Amino acid sequence: MLIENYDLEVFTPPCDPGAERYAAKAILNTDISEILPYLNATLRGAVYYASANALTWKKAGHNIAFHAFEIAVSNVEDRDGAEKELRGIIDLVNHTWERRAEITPDTSTRQRPTSMALYKLLPNTNCKQCGEPTCYTFALKLAASQKKLADCPPLAEPQYAEKRAALEELVIEAPAIG
Repeated sequence: MLIENYDLEVFTPPCDPGAERYAAKAILNTDISEILPYLNATLRGAVYYASANALTWKKAGHNIAFHAFEIAVSNVEDRDGAEKELRGIIDLVNHTWERRAEITPDTSTRQRPTSMALYKLLPNTNCKQCGEPTCYTFALKLAASQKKLADCPPLAEPQYAEKRAALEELVIEAPAIG
């Protein structure tokens, strides 16, 4: 186990006083720098900054930042949710550490796809079956990891198979933790 002990802080971000969103930070007793390339290899859509010794990732609309002695998560609905999300991320780090012999580390820096790049691959039917008023609104939420490809029923239709395959290569969807 890489992370055994940490101090937890949950707060509302100072840049948005009165907001009903929370952030949480785990101050670590262990340097996790060595695991960052392994996380970069396994977390789809992660962005690794080797020169800054940091990795960022979006999961279900939450922004997550990994640093040598700190993991932070933001944009969480409530205090309990922030604590739970951070515990899940620490479990993910520990699980990745245990499997590191099976993973080829990746030190490359990739860019997240833009909402426009995702939009161009959507069916562009504006059918509203995803719960959004337009395909572009869906693309914005897809880019922010607030929607999943499965939320777009037309993508399951055979005529969109190529577009779906291209989207699957680009889209940031959180892996199962466990």
